Amino acid sequence: MTSFAPDSIVLNRKLPLWYQVSQSLRASILGRSPRDPLRLPTEEQLAGHYGVSVLTMRQALKELEDEGLITRHRRRGTFIEPHARRGAPVRLLGSVDAIVAQQSGMKAQLLGHGRGPVPSELAEHFPHLPEVGTYHRLRCDEKTGEPTNHARNYVRPELAERIDVDDLARWPMTKVLRDVVGMDIGRITDTVEARLADPETARLLEVPLLSPILHYTGITHDTAGRVLDVAVIHYRGDRFSFTVTLDAT
Repeated sequence: MTSFAPDSIVLNRKLPLWYQVSQSLRASILGRSPRDPLRLPTEEQLAGHYGVSVLTMRQALKELEDEGLITRHRRRGTFIEPHARRGAPVRLLGSVDAIVAQQSGMKAQLLGHGRGPVPSELAEHFPHLPEVGTYHRLRCDEKTGEPTNHARNYVRPELAERIDVDDLARWPMTKVLRDVVGMDIGRITDTVEARLADPETARLLEVPLLSPILHYTGITHDTAGRVLDVAVIHYRGDRFSFTVTLDAT
């Protein structure tokens, strides 16, 4: 039986290895094609793929098993759960792969895209640019079809020319910029605050007007410090929470 082939990553030794591996594998699982096999390689094969110990790999797999993304059967192997619910809390741990993983795994509907003037509140991030590429997507739970968040991305125009909108139906913008467009991402700055749903957000997320939502802003920089993309995402307050883990080292 052919096994599922996960993406590769470069591990950051300042962050827990099991977490980086689990989030990278999570992103691969949630971004897989329906034609991809459901069986995962063995623990030993996965450990070799990621360059970690079997013990670290086992800890990473337990994280995904606890989330319900995989099931493990003695003697049969480990399998992806194709209908697992995708409403897990979003954890911010300083890894680009973690960000990609948390943005993956939901059915995305493109509501609109094109070019437009830089919003005044984002002008500081795009100095000297009269316009940016714009993308508006609604993400829904794959199993229930329930809206979970809607996202607006504002991307440098020269990068927008290289983005295939079909990729955005499968992958988050961060992954497209890094793995398809080929940008070297240096850091992502995240801001999360509580807000009340305005009429458009209430309609799209199917929640009462003025109900609590989570307003997320993610600013993606390249290794030279230039802003590549600003993502503004509204999450349903009853479906998401944010956890931030600080590494003492």
